[in-house]
Amino acid sequence: MKKIMSVAVLAALAVSGADAAPRQLVRNKDGSYKVTYDYTDRAEVGRWYLGGRLDMNLLSWSNENKTNGPNPDMLGDDSFTEVLFGGNVFVGHTFEYFWRAELEAGVISEFEEEDSGTSFKMTVPYLMANGYYDFANDFYVGAGLGVAMPKVRLQGLHFVGGDNSQRGVSPMLGVMGGWSYHLDYNLLLDLRYRLGMFWGPKIEREFKSGANVYDISADVGMVWDNSISVGLRYEF
Repeated sequence: MKKIMSVAVLAALAVSGADAAPRQLVRNKDGSYKVTYDYTDRAEVGRWYLGGRLDMNLLSWSNENKTNGPNPDMLGDDSFTEVLFGGNVFVGHTFEYFWRAELEAGVISEFEEEDSGTSFKMTVPYLMANGYYDFANDFYVGAGLGVAMPKVRLQGLHFVGGDNSQRGVSPMLGVMGGWSYHLDYNLLLDLRYRLGMFWGPKIEREFKSGANVYDISADVGMVWDNSISVGLRYEF
């Protein structure tokens, strides 16, 4: 009786799953039953991922300084090559095995220089859309396009006017290369190098010398960013 009941239950399951694709219960010619399973190729249909990175940034740029005050030729331009730290978070999606797209939001930490009572500071938040191609050996290359929003501050006791900070909005370009390593099925270690570039803003202040007030400006030009990052990527 139990055997008859079990066969009836299996038959009912087979009938109820008749509209499912693929069927999970198949009856063989000898009367036995075979269970099949759905299988999805994650690499083919794509998958979402998210993660974060810690960056070491080598920034190079020049400030073009100008003034209508006394001895303007003595002001000169300033060139900088500085190592800074930052980080970013990202979310992305893979397509057709080797391609993936990613949205990245990050910040390059504050640079500060003081000279003769004047301080210059710059912080760079940014947002980028990146595209990558993953090779079979876990190396990858990519490119990105986005927007940088550098903020500069020019402060000192001798300034008597003008805004002490200025926010710029600049296109940001980048080319990347890296390597990913599976720590487990879903979690990857991500090592990346990026060469990026953007343009900084111009900040203008007023200072007093004797009884006169003069203008002074610092124009941040093109900024090159060589960054090396280490991060984690979790794939769903």
